[in-house]
Amino acid sequence: MTERSLTRTEAEERAALLTVDRYDLEVDLRGLLDGERCSSVSTITFECHGPGASTFVDAVGEVRSATLNGVALDPATIAEGRIPLTDLAAQNVLVVAMDQPDTASGQGILRTVDTDGLVYVWTSFEPDEARRLWACFDQPDLKAPHAFTVHAPESWTVTSCSAPDSVVGTDDGARTWRFADTPPLSTYVVVVDAGPFHEIREQRDGYDLGLYCRQSIRPVLERDAADLFTITAQGLAFFGDRFGSPFPQARYDQVFVPNLGGAMENWGCVTYGDGILPRSEPTPDDRYWVAAFVLHEMAHMWFGDLVTMRWWDDLWLNEAFASFASTWAMADATEFSDAWATFLVSEKLVAYDEDMTPATHAIRSEVPDVAHAMANFDGITYYKGQAVLRQLVEYVGEPAFTRGLQSYFDRHAWGNTRLADLVAAVAEASGRDLDAWTVDWLDRAGADTLTLVDGALVGTAPDGGRPRPHRVDVGCFRWAGDRLERFATVPVELTGERVPVEVPAADLLLLNDGDLTYAATRTDPASTRNLLASAGALPDALARAVAVGAAWDLLVQGEAPAREVAGCLLDVLEREDSPSVVEPFLDRTFALVERWLPPADQPAQQARLADVAARIAERPGLRVSALRTLAGSAAGPAYRDLLDAAAADDTDLAWRLLARRAELGEPVDDDVAALLERDPDPEARFRALAVRASQPVGAAKVEAWTALLDERSVPAGGPVREVAGRLWRPGQAELLLPWAHRWFDQVAELPPGGLLATMSLVRMTYPPVGDDAVLARARAAAAADDVPAPVRSMLLMGADRLARMLRARSA
Repeated sequence: MTERSLTRTEAEERAALLTVDRYDLEVDLRGLLDGERCSSVSTITFECHGPGASTFVDAVGEVRSATLNGVALDPATIAEGRIPLTDLAAQNVLVVAMDQPDTASGQGILRTVDTDGLVYVWTSFEPDEARRLWACFDQPDLKAPHAFTVHAPESWTVTSCSAPDSVVGTDDGARTWRFADTPPLSTYVVVVDAGPFHEIREQRDGYDLGLYCRQSIRPVLERDAADLFTITAQGLAFFGDRFGSPFPQARYDQVFVPNLGGAMENWGCVTYGDGILPRSEPTPDDRYWVAAFVLHEMAHMWFGDLVTMRWWDDLWLNEAFASFASTWAMADATEFSDAWATFLVSEKLVAYDEDMTPATHAIRSEVPDVAHAMANFDGITYYKGQAVLRQLVEYVGEPAFTRGLQSYFDRHAWGNTRLADLVAAVAEASGRDLDAWTVDWLDRAGADTLTLVDGALVGTAPDGGRPRPHRVDVGCFRWAGDRLERFATVPVELTGERVPVEVPAADLLLLNDGDLTYAATRTDPASTRNLLASAGALPDALARAVAVGAAWDLLVQGEAPAREVAGCLLDVLEREDSPSVVEPFLDRTFALVERWLPPADQPAQQARLADVAARIAERPGLRVSALRTLAGSAAGPAYRDLLDAAAADDTDLAWRLLARRAELGEPVDDDVAALLERDPDPEARFRALAVRASQPVGAAKVEAWTALLDERSVPAGGPVREVAGRLWRPGQAELLLPWAHRWFDQVAELPPGGLLATMSLVRMTYPPVGDDAVLARARAAAAADDVPAPVRSMLLMGADRLARMLRARSA
């Protein structure tokens, strides 16, 4: 069936016409134990505010029957995933029975057979995938209670948005699970997950917390359960306090499932791709990102689920806020007190990079239909939006911002809002007029540049207009031995193009100290040289991250050579002692050395990176993080004994080391077979595939390509990222150039798939090798009329990144 995408106009008309009273959903999963077909019966009770009017209900599947107020509907009228509804009464009951045979592509539902033969099923409905499982009015502002009855095989556990009211065996050996009514929810945040899950439960602070995973990774979940329960409890307490509204039900479940590229904020039952759970002993960075995932999805319980955007143009209200709130909670309520530094290095720099590409867009964009909404699932919406919200906190003050949020949730609980509702609440609490702020920050693309020169802070906007308002600090540092100490901080508020700034004499001035605003920063040439040479001597992780961010911007803008920026990052790593940023700094430095350096500079910088990583490995708590980088950067025998010894007890490190050896042309087949035997990870076969993909031979590329893009058999998320990363190896350009051209042919013909899987596949497999001809292919592919909006954005961003890399390599 070819389904039509819901337009904003259609959604507004339907929302004005209807009020949905409730959904009663009967879902039959029994056919998924041995087959690929599930079924549903959807009973929708709704009001029509114009009796006699017509509308439609969404249903993308094989409709067996449909009745409206007891009268059968003509199946011949069903088209494009819509069932016409005519001559509506004031009160209506619609009953639709439907089958869904497509449970393999990840569109709304995915059935997975694990390596042990056990079958698991997850659902994920953003933005409009609920219509693939049952008939519904699939738009965010027609919220209603949902009541689920689920028939499942006897061996399966079923999770949904609340605790089950009853679980009853049936005559055919199955079980029927009945769940209580949800609160009024949008159709995209309800869920049914099922399978023979391993379950762990714990009571924390009055909440009944549950963790679920497939049986094959049970030891991993049991290892991490204590951390997961702790961060969950900390998050529920923090958000309940800051938002003035505790999470309103006792049960809060988190389900880790196979082959899901990301996570979904289903009410009371978050679903994650289980790739976020490290298979080897977690590093500090691994633990950080698990916590960040947990808190991001939890923040959605308030921002997205409790209060939902009216339409997808305010998607940032969901995603940017959840990203901001998770880092806020990390820094204030958990052990990850340097979370804002991690955010800057790992995420905010991504937003800066994307914001300077031809695919840049305002945080808030026009979304004419649901198909276009997904174009905004990127670093601008998530990370720039997060940075802008942090800037708003600084602009109005955290106490006022918090009061505004509490008022917002109190006024709009279980309802839908627009951006103006949030801004009005914060403006009222702070006493500041935010109308101009809203236009400047949310409706304009690109990053301003702030320049500290000649006793003034000067702002320049990328669109030639007035710069946005900025609240920024200038950090003043002087040498104290071999360290820089902050002896003064000068706060500045820029509301026009220029403001005088009086700063004391200092050895180094750090513009945007504390990372309070979103802007590129520049100082005079002498200060820039000092920053590049002395960033490692700054006194705290966030200051060092701000310096690294400034250096990275100089690199991507072509204003500093890659070798100088690499030197800056390596100097920072020589001194860095914060576990929250060591691995992000290592990863960024590794990427710079691999992808940005001119070939003549690469061997020396790669050797220095290996030496630095080896020294970091001697610091408490950082050994595994550093050895991962060392395994990827060591080209000779100098660290072979160290790595071999460490890899004997660390399968993750062993796979990384084998991939590096394969890339260097060493024979690895026997070692791969041996490691497969001892690695219990059910995805280990894809790590073996990644090792083989590293080899500089055509057959290895064919195998990886077939799995990634022809068969699409590599699980979404981490496995796709790893196999694709090993396919496109630097130093293999002559071999890979034809594959880069082929990629653009292939991506134009990708079969339909779920949102998360398709977007991650395109993003993660984008060729980072190429030449002018490849860039031309990318731009031509993006210009095609039929390319989906999200894919167009990723094509443009990828081409811009490659062009900047090529320029840096040729410098």
